[in-house]
Order: sequence, then C-alpha cells, then structure tokens
Amino acid sequence: MKVLPRLLWLTAVLSLLVMYVAPIWRITIEAPQYPGGINMYIYIDKIGGDNKHTLQNINILNHYIGMRPIEPDSIPELRIMPVVIGIIIGLGLLGVALNRRWMLYSWLAILVIAGTIGLVDFWLWEYDYGHNLDPKAPIKVPGMTYQPPFLGSKVLLNIVATSYPALGGIMAGVSVALASLAAFLAFRGRKRSKALNYA
Repeated sequence: MKVLPRLLWLTAVLSLLVMYVAPIWRITIEAPQYPGGINMYIYIDKIGGDNKHTLQNINILNHYIGMRPIEPDSIPELRIMPVVIGIIIGLGLLGVALNRRWMLYSWLAILVIAGTIGLVDFWLWEYDYGHNLDPKAPIKVPGMTYQPPFLGSKVLLNIVATSYPALGGIMAGVSVALASLAAFLAFRGRKRSKALNYA
C-alpha cells in the first residue's frame, strides 16, 4: 500500500488507545434530587461517575423503581473488553508493519464486527436493567419499564435520562471511519495499479 492509506490505518489503530483512558459512554440522569444532573461514565474496564458517590446515588434512585443495583464487578464485559481491544490494536499494528491490503480489509471487518457486538450487548444490558424489575419495589407503575435510552434522551417518570458516546466511544467511531477511508484508498490504488499494468 502507499503511504497515505497506511498512515490512515496506523492512526485508526492508535485512536483505539484513547478507550483505555477515556470513557466510552456517558449516561446523565436528571431527577428532582439532582437538578443539575449526575453523570455515569462507562469505561472499557469500569463504571464511574462525577465522584465516588455517583454510582451509589444512581443505585438509590434505581432501588425505588425496582432496578437492580449496578455492580461493576458482576459485569463480565468490563473484564473482556480491555483484552479484545488490546488484541485488535495488536493485529492492527502487525498489519501496518507488514503492509498488506488483505490485512487492512480483515482488520476493518474485525473492528466493525466487534463494535457491533459491543453496541448490541450494551443495548441488551440496558434492556435487562430496565425490564427485570423487583416486584416489591417502593414505586410500581403497571406496564412501566425503565430502560435508559440507547442514544438521546428519555423521560422515565420524574427522571430524564440522556445517553451518548463519550470521548472513548467517539474515538472508536473515528477509528472505523479512518480505517474505512484507508481501505477505500488501498482498493482504489490496487485497481489503478492493475489498470497501469494492463495498459
């Protein structure tokens, strides 16, 4: 491959490193008790918030409507994701070093598949927490579920929940975009090379 697609691919790979230091998703909850809102941040290996009490405060709110407490230690994805992302980064660096088009195409496919699985898993996690409610909850509204929004804002009784990608998630999207552009340029360059050979 030429320099530009290879450089774009390397940038795409390195962009994933941001996921190790920045949250990939942010959920903001506004409630009468927290008019300014409280933020829950989802990292690839932990769940945090504005301060050390944020998760506890969210769990207290969830308790009233029957949602299970969010316990990071019981979420296996937080142990799996750092390994998966590390493998993807390693494969990407190997591919850039060897400079093979098929490795770029394969790496992009792996990245897209892994990202899709991660997003689907996140949606299922939200669904489970919002639908499997404690029947003995202090606040019960027949037919009401409390699944947070996947993207955007949603009103849940007197709570407004907002969900968006954070910096780590945005950089994962940037990585896909850069790798896609690199693959396009590599494919176009290959077609041009073939055309010149036949000329």
